[in-house]
Formats: sequence, structure tokens, C-alpha cells
Amino acid sequence: MLLPKKVKHRKWHKPRRRNLGVATRLSTVAFGSFGLKSMDHAWISSRQIEAARRVLTRYVKRGGKIWIRVFPDRPVTKKGNEVPMGGGKGSPEYFVCTIKPGTVLFEMEGIPEDKAREALLLSAHKLPLKAKFVRRG
Repeated sequence: MLLPKKVKHRKWHKPRRRNLGVATRLSTVAFGSFGLKSMDHAWISSRQIEAARRVLTRYVKRGGKIWIRVFPDRPVTKKGNEVPMGGGKGSPEYFVCTIKPGTVLFEMEGIPEDKAREALLLSAHKLPLKAKFVRRG
């Protein structure tokens, strides 16, 4: 799973406005020939990224190359079960990355387009957002 080695702040504030705006960075296919582009706002956890990556690598069977364009660096905290109100913020449980519409999540190269389309759409089922297949250019 993807995790940051070191973080400046252990706990972050929740964002004031979550579902606004579209992606300005990471919005084009830069490394590979084909990509998976998000259509929704979402927080994607490191476990979900790993599940999608496994689908891609199993589908291509060591052929081609895969790039993961997103990295989970935002800590999400959670309080324990049956903990009463008060007592401060919970401890960090997992890491997520904030996704805006138009962000390219994964890229592939070195396999035919129909295989790449099938693999990327299968991996999109593992993610909590709608995504579409895109070509470079």
C-alpha cells in the first residue's frame, strides 16, 4: 500500500468545501498511451488504489507499463468504538488522496488499446467514483 514516509502534521483539518472545482493539474495523459480519468469528486484510500493496481497488473500479465498518478498523503482520523464525546480528535487510521473531476488516476502503455480499455475499466470498478478511459493527445 502507498503511505507517506514522513508527514509534517499528523492530523489535518477537514476541508471547508469538499466538492468544488475541477482538476487543473494531473489532467492529461503524460507518460503512457492510455489513461483512466475521474469524473467525480472523491477521497480514494491507499487500499482502493492498491486494489485497482492489482487488477491492472493481473490483466496485462507482465506486459506493458503502468503508472499510478495519484498518491495518498491526507491522513484521515477515526475515534475508537464506544468512545464518548469529547476527549479530542481520534488517531490517524488511513491515508487518502483528494480527487477532482478530470484527474488522471492511472496510465498504461505497451499493450493494445482494447486490452488497455478493458483493464482500466475493470480497475475503475474498485474505485468509489465514476471514471472514463482516455487516450493520449
